[in-house]
Amino acid sequence: MGKGSNVQKAQQARERNMKKMGKTDEERKAASDKAKKDAAAKMCQLCRQTFMVNSRPPLLYQHVVAKHPEGTDPGTCFVELVGYDPNDPKGEKAAAAEKAKAAAKAKKSKKNDAGLDDLLSAGLSGGKKKGKK
Repeated sequence: MGKGSNVQKAQQARERNMKKMGKTDEERKAASDKAKKDAAAKMCQLCRQTFMVNSRPPLLYQHVVAKHPEGTDPGTCFVELVGYDPNDPKGEKAAAAEKAKAAAKAKKSKKNDAGLDDLLSAGLSGGKKKGKK
């Protein structure tokens, strides 16, 4: 059997040549536009300084503290910083508080259900007695 048809060989040769040629003008322009858009993804509303799309809230908060007068609300600079707690940058404390609140709520509702279960089991347990035959 042969190693492949001429169509397959020609297609492979085209693919190799395309890799050597690099990107087309349209691909270059699209990549450039995307890079510009990502570079200016987050902008401070007060001083108009731009930050990359992957910048985290701690970096943005550091900008507010370092570049703007003391007492400036971080939410006025960046929408992402509304409700941001610098003492809890990852939001772990807030998540733990929400979890504890949900657990307490579930415990209260479970307590009511347990009371009903106790009443039902008390009423049902008196019916049958085990004895020797």
